Amino acid sequence: MSSLVAKQNVVVELLRISPVADDLAARFTAAGHSLYLVGGSVRDALLGRLGGDLDFTTDARPERILELLRDWGDAVWDTGIEFGTVGAARDGVQVEITTFRADAYDRVSRNPEVRFGDSIEGDLVRRDFTANAMAIDLSTKKLVDPHGGMEAVRNRELDTPATPEESFADDPLRMLRAARFAAQLDFRPTPRVVQAMTAMAAELGRITPERLQAELSKLITGTRPRQGIELLVHTGLAEHFLPEVPGMSLAIDEHHQHKDVYQHSLTVLDQAIDLEDSGPDLVLRLAALLHDIGKPATRRFEPGGGVSFHHHEVVGAKMARKRLRALRYSKEVVEDVAQLVFLHLRFHGYGRGEWTDSAVRRYVTDAGHLLSRLHKLVRADCTTRNKRKAVALRRAYDDLEERIARIQAEEDLARVRPDLDGNEIMELLGVPPGPIVGKAWKYLKELRMERGPLPHDEAIAALLTWAREQGITPPS
Repeated sequence: MSSLVAKQNVVVELLRISPVADDLAARFTAAGHSLYLVGGSVRDALLGRLGGDLDFTTDARPERILELLRDWGDAVWDTGIEFGTVGAARDGVQVEITTFRADAYDRVSRNPEVRFGDSIEGDLVRRDFTANAMAIDLSTKKLVDPHGGMEAVRNRELDTPATPEESFADDPLRMLRAARFAAQLDFRPTPRVVQAMTAMAAELGRITPERLQAELSKLITGTRPRQGIELLVHTGLAEHFLPEVPGMSLAIDEHHQHKDVYQHSLTVLDQAIDLEDSGPDLVLRLAALLHDIGKPATRRFEPGGGVSFHHHEVVGAKMARKRLRALRYSKEVVEDVAQLVFLHLRFHGYGRGEWTDSAVRRYVTDAGHLLSRLHKLVRADCTTRNKRKAVALRRAYDDLEERIARIQAEEDLARVRPDLDGNEIMELLGVPPGPIVGKAWKYLKELRMERGPLPHDEAIAALLTWAREQGITPPS
């Protein structure tokens, strides 16, 4: 990207947001204060991708910012005022305005001692990367770029205003942000940044699991998550919060002995992204990355030189659940990812024609609301270079999806339930609510899975036969 294109992008983006930015600037200028568009907002303006959330900085103190915004915004909030930030929304645009900062860090936690500064230059030097250390003076529309931020954006380069060691010692989370920007923006860290990330990886121990999870989620839902993951592994950062991923490089993929499981998993991640319907799918991407993490623990060298990974999907599901819980993911995300890992091998064997309609029903029922994601994960899991094998796998899964669609059209597979409900079971067996009803319900559901919908009289006959086999005497 040339500097001319970058400047043109800034002009276009500023014109687009000018009603809000100019109004704010006029208000602050009239009150005797400066106002700058700053940080990621300037970077994104240079890239031509400025969104509806804008960041500003000013010499005004927080209480003064609140006064100036109180009758300006459709909504105003001060939840970040102790850190110098006040937020507001107007005409569909959300703004956050922060007093110049000149923070000091204790380098034990990542929490700064909040200090307010007096200059834009002092504010910019404390920012994480040079690409984010720029501002636009809204009174003059001039770019303030003391650290070569425009050059960094043009080269898609990540460097730090101060030395990387100083920057990362102040806030180790910045190392994860470097990987996140690699994934989101296709930026590459400079050699000195990579060197510092590698040397200081253990500093991630100062970061809470919640913050680690937030950065990982942003990384993996970026446009190029593979780049971010590779940077985490290369620098050793992943060892400190996601060790199962670099751990996969120790295992040989039994289908592709020219590649290890780590590289295979990155390819599956890429291919799963290509299959997404509408926007990044966090659950699918996590499942694609983690689907084979059980392989190192289950690797066995077989006589004759073969390698096996029996039940790696079971072990992998447990490992995925444990890791995602440690990163404080929601229960829904944890269970969905673990279930996809557990189910990702279920399809194999279908191509040999071994599946009955009952097996198809179980596949659909076990997948539940994850069926669409499971389809994508299984298809993405084919990374063979053998074209004939790849075509055969694709055709087999096409056939399975066609069978699922046919059976779904004939039966309501989304809600497979017994042909008799609990009230009918109690009436036919003459029993009160309790364990017997639950066992009978489970038996009838298994029968429904095996044989499909039954006529009502056949379901009754099957229940009564089962009851007698259980020593239960139904009323005559």
